[in-house]
Amino acid sequence: MSAGQRAQARDRVLLDEADIRRALTRIAHEIVEANHGVDDVILVGMQTRGVPLAERIAAAIAGFEDASVPVGALDIGLYRDDLARAFERPTLKPTDIPTDVEGRSVVLVDDVLFTGRSIRAALDALVDFGRPRRVQLAVLVDRGHRELPIRPDFVGKNIPTALAEDVRVQLNESDGRDEVVLVQAE
Repeated sequence: MSAGQRAQARDRVLLDEADIRRALTRIAHEIVEANHGVDDVILVGMQTRGVPLAERIAAAIAGFEDASVPVGALDIGLYRDDLARAFERPTLKPTDIPTDVEGRSVVLVDDVLFTGRSIRAALDALVDFGRPRRVQLAVLVDRGHRELPIRPDFVGKNIPTALAEDVRVQLNESDGRDEVVLVQAE
């Protein structure tokens, strides 16, 4: 068995395509319920994988609520607190907030919640676009190990992990398949 085959054998699929679809549908219902509808709701996906997740949640809401929810994209590259250490030149993706956030309920959408530092950066970036009435957080996976007092409002799946493990979300839009994989440390 090659080293690559041994590494793949240690990796474990935590969520498959059907699991992801069910989790996002449940999150969509929870968002509608928590906000008493979607009249003032904006979904803002964090680049990169949060954007297609936000689009899928919006599509699910449109399917059962007969309402359209605006979806935006937010890049946090310049708001990271490790910018000087982690990157010589951050790779920036487009930020596109399609409507005014002032006084609205904004649901930030991300793939994995880990330390909370990316969410802190997203909150900093979001206020550059106005002052939302409230901000909620939806994540596909919460893996624990928070370094900041941040918790999600809507969670697809809580997956306790070891610090040495990695949770990788793969989506059709960017990776050609839908799955969440737990990768063991070498």
